[in-house]
Amino acid sequence: VLNERYSGPSMLDTSARLLRLLVLLYGRGFWSGSELAERLEVSERTLRRDVERLRSLGYGIGSDVGVGGGYRLEAGASLPPLALEDDEALAVALALRTIAAGTVGVEDAALRALTKLEQVLPARLRQHIEPLSGAVASLRPSGPQVRPELLSALASAQHSRQRASFCYRDSAGRLSTRSAEPHGLVHAGDRWYLVAWDGDREDWRTFRVDRIEGDVSQGSRFAPREIPDGGAAAYVSRSIASSTYTHRARVIFHAPLERVRERVPPLAGFLSPIDEERCRLESGANSLDGLAMYIAVVGEEFEVEEPPELIERLRELAARLHRAGVESVGRKG
Repeated sequence: VLNERYSGPSMLDTSARLLRLLVLLYGRGFWSGSELAERLEVSERTLRRDVERLRSLGYGIGSDVGVGGGYRLEAGASLPPLALEDDEALAVALALRTIAAGTVGVEDAALRALTKLEQVLPARLRQHIEPLSGAVASLRPSGPQVRPELLSALASAQHSRQRASFCYRDSAGRLSTRSAEPHGLVHAGDRWYLVAWDGDREDWRTFRVDRIEGDVSQGSRFAPREIPDGGAAAYVSRSIASSTYTHRARVIFHAPLERVRERVPPLAGFLSPIDEERCRLESGANSLDGLAMYIAVVGEEFEVEEPPELIERLRELAARLHRAGVESVGRKG
C-alpha cells in the first residue's frame, strides 16, 4: 500500500521510514515529536509530513501540540505488517514450539503459525531457529487438555469484571453449578487454575479449569477484591500444595528464602519469608513418610511447627538412616 501511493527516487527510503514510524508508534503509547525525529534521523518537518501520509492511508494517528506535544497510534487504528526485532522473532518461535507440546488444545494451530513464521524469516534468523527445531524436544504433559475458548471466556469475564457461571466437577466427580468472580488464571505445570471469589460460599476458591464442563456465561458486574497471599499465583501455590492432601505441615527452614526456593518448586509447597535467614514452608502429602523424606532432602536445617506426628516420623527416618549407615560401614570393614 505504501509503495502504490508514493513513487520516485526515494520511494524505498520513504516507505521503509513510514513502516518504521508505524512500528515505533505501535510499540509505545506516546512519542514526542523530537524523539521520533531523532529515532528516524529526519527533521521534525519531515516527520510531520510522514504522519500526514500515514493518515491519508487510513492510519489513525493522534497528536498533541504545544510543550510536551507528540504522537500516538489511536485505538482501533490499522496496524502495520508485523515487524519483529531479531530477539523478538526468536522468542516467538520458541514460544510457539513450547505451546505445540502444551495442554491448551491449540497445538496444531501453534505448529501452523510456527511454519508460517519460519517461511518469512530472513536467512540470518532461520540459521538460529532451524537448529533449535531439530534439537529441542519436549516431554508432553500428562494432564488433560484445556479448551482455549474456555480460557478466553474466563479471561474475558475477569477483564470485564462480570461474574462467571459454569458447571464444575470436583475431585470426587460431583457436578455442581457455580457462580464466581474471576480474579486470575494461573498456569502451574500441566494444569490451569482459576482463582475466584465464590459468592455462594462467600470465600476464595481455586478451580481446575479442565474440570469446568460446557460453556461459561457472564452475569452481573462485581467490584474487584484483593487476592489473599499476595496474588493469584501465590494463592494457587498454597492451595494446591497443602489443602488437597491428608496431612499438612508447617516447617521453618534456617536458610534464606531464595536458597530454599531453588529446592522447593511452587507446586510442592508455599514458601514465605520470616526474616533474612529463615523462611516457612507450608506443604502437604497423603503420606507422612513421604513428607518427612521430602523435607529432609531439601538439605537445610529445619524445625517442624506442625503436625506433631511428623516429628515422630522424622525421628524414625533418622534412626533408619543411621542404622543403614552403620551397617554399611560394618560390611565394608
